[in-house]
Parts: sequence; C-alpha cells; structure tokens
Amino acid sequence: MLSVEEAESTILNVVPSLNPQANVEMVNLSNALGRVLAAPVTSDHDFPHWDNSAMDGYAVRYADVADCSPDSPKVLEIIEEIPAGYPPKKTLAPGQTARIFTGACLPTGADTIVIQEETQRQGNQVKIFAAPEPKAFVRHQGVFYQAGAALLEAGIPLGAAEIAVLAAAQCPQVPVFRRLRVAIFSTGDELVTPDQALQLGQLVDSNLYALTALVQGMGMEVLPLGIVADHPEVLQDTIARTLLNADVILSTGGVSVGDYDYVERVLTSLGAELHIRSVAIKPGKPLTVATFAECVYFGLPGNPVSALVTCWRFVQPALRKLSGLSEGYWKPVFIQARSRQDLHGGGKRETYLWGQLRIVKGGYEFELATGSHNSANLVNLAGTTGLAVVPIGQSLIAQGEAVQVLQVS
Repeated sequence: MLSVEEAESTILNVVPSLNPQANVEMVNLSNALGRVLAAPVTSDHDFPHWDNSAMDGYAVRYADVADCSPDSPKVLEIIEEIPAGYPPKKTLAPGQTARIFTGACLPTGADTIVIQEETQRQGNQVKIFAAPEPKAFVRHQGVFYQAGAALLEAGIPLGAAEIAVLAAAQCPQVPVFRRLRVAIFSTGDELVTPDQALQLGQLVDSNLYALTALVQGMGMEVLPLGIVADHPEVLQDTIARTLLNADVILSTGGVSVGDYDYVERVLTSLGAELHIRSVAIKPGKPLTVATFAECVYFGLPGNPVSALVTCWRFVQPALRKLSGLSEGYWKPVFIQARSRQDLHGGGKRETYLWGQLRIVKGGYEFELATGSHNSANLVNLAGTTGLAVVPIGQSLIAQGEAVQVLQVS
C-alpha cells in the first residue's frame, strides 16, 4: 500500500492540466460563473478611470481652505454642481468650489474634497468650517490599477468578484477552459437503481448519484453510464467506448481482490498504465489509478463512504488540476481544529472520521458524526463538512486535543 501522501503525489504527478492551446472556448460574461480563466486578462483602462470624489461634498483647491476653522470659516463661490456620471464643465479659480457627489469626476483645478458635514451652504456660496487633509477623499486615477498591467491571472476560478472585475474592465467575452468530461459508472450485479423494486440481497446504487453531484458541483460535464454488470467483456467494452470521449472515468466497485473484481485486469488488457492499486487509508484502501493516452481512470471502492472519502481526498484535487486551475487551487484544504469527542484511529492506516467543522469563539472545532463510522454506513455521512485525520500509528486523539480536518464540500 502507498501512504496517503505518496498516493496524492503520484496522482498529481501523472494527471495533466488541460492544454490551453487546444481546450479554450470563449463564453459570454453572463455564463462565466464557475469557469476557469484560460488566459491572463488586462485592461485598457485605469482604475479609477479618472480622479473622482469618495464622498458627497465640495471640490476645492486645498490652498483655499488650508487655514479655515469653525471660528474662521472660508467662504467659497459655488460655480458648478457635478453629479456622478456627468463631466465637469468648468475650471476652479482661487476662491471657487464645485458641489460634488460620490463617484463624480473632479473638475480641473480641484485637488481636495471637503465633506458636506463640515460645510454650510448659503445660495451660491458655501462656508467651510474645517481644514481637510491635502487630497482628502480624492480617488486618484490609476490608484487601484494601471492600464496594461495584469488584471487577472490564468488558472483562477471565476466567482462573483472576478466577474465584477471583468465587467468593469469591459470584457463581455472571456476565454475559459472547456468543461472536463467525466464519465461515471458503478459495477456490481447486486446493484439496482433508486426507482427499482429492491429484492433480497440487492443494494441501491447511491454512488452514481453521489459522484455525479460532486462532479457537477465542480462545474464539470458528467457522462452517466449507469450500472455495469460484473462481466469482464461488458466492463471492457464500456471502458473502451468511453475512452473515446471522456477526460476522466470514475467507477465504483470491482477494485478489490474478490472473484468478481475485474477492473484492474480489464485496464491492463486495454493498455492502461497502472499507478496505484491500494492506499493506506481507512476507509478506502482499494483504489485504482491508471492513465491512458487521453484519459485518467479512477477505480474507487464500492462501499459508499469509501467512495466519497477517496473522492474527496484524491479525485477532487486531480480534477481541479485537470480542469486548468493553477497550482494554488489543487490541493485539499486542511484546518486545525479542536476535537469535541475522542477520535479513534486504525493503527496501520491513516483514518478519516466524518463530521462537521464549527467555528466556536473564533476557533474551529470538529463535531464527530453520531453513530457507527463504518464504510457501508452512508446515513450518518449526511451533513459532513470535514474529515478528521488520525495519523498512522496513533490510536487516539482525545477530546479537546488538536486534530487536522480535511474541509469538504
């Protein structure tokens, strides 16, 4: 068995990123949420585009108001009113001011804003009762960003903030990596779909639905293949056909050492290079990772908890790399938390226990899910937001002690 760290390193080394020369498409900005930016973005505009006011008040020449006070206010002539969105039409001369509103462009000659709370207007004149700081409340052109510099780097996921930046930079279309195509199927003659009547000895296939939800939640295209029978010829035909149009194949079941576990044998016959057969992790010891010329294969355990744990721990990081995300977005996120219960480990394998991460008094705490922590017990996996890790060789993390928790979603 490989250690968890060795397995993670092996997977990320053999999994390629999408080639930006061949896997990029242009999408409208309104359809870019969740996509991965495929090329750096720059703008022809400075941000702000021009000097503008950060407050409602009066645009002044600092020299005119530098020595004013409540006892000795300065009286200035108002020559113009400048709402946001309207260009100034006049230039300030000594002793003059312009009424200005938040976001409005400064008139020529002005260098400082006096907020309206420090003033009193009387007709076309205004009294200034307090001397502002020089250049107060002025947002200068280019202070946030200068035209031509890197605005957004390639390989980042596009969320609300990034889309706001792209909109402000007037990028109505965005270069993004195409969506990964992930084929998913379950193996096992004992499996039935949720809409079928359950007979004695049969099991409902939940893995297909769980993995489909996880992959779709990552913004990828799912190719659902359903349940594949435990017959080498059927399995080989399914995989061979799927290799023609999938970037990744996820299967569950058939990767252990039982009489009906055919995945490794079939992959070898199809010319795959096998990299991983088992990992020292509990749950999820049987894990097959193989590569073809244009496709990566993950054979996950059939037990539903094992399937999800290995997917969270190993497959999600690989899918992130494959999708074109830059390196800082690949690896799992571990958080140090305080355990609210005793956590028992598995000795020779790194143990993952599911539960919920909570923030209590500014720090993280881990709440272990109630009930049996068994690889077949899918019921208490609901609501999981974290997997607490008990290292190899450690049998107990006591209540109140620190624990590393893999954040999952």
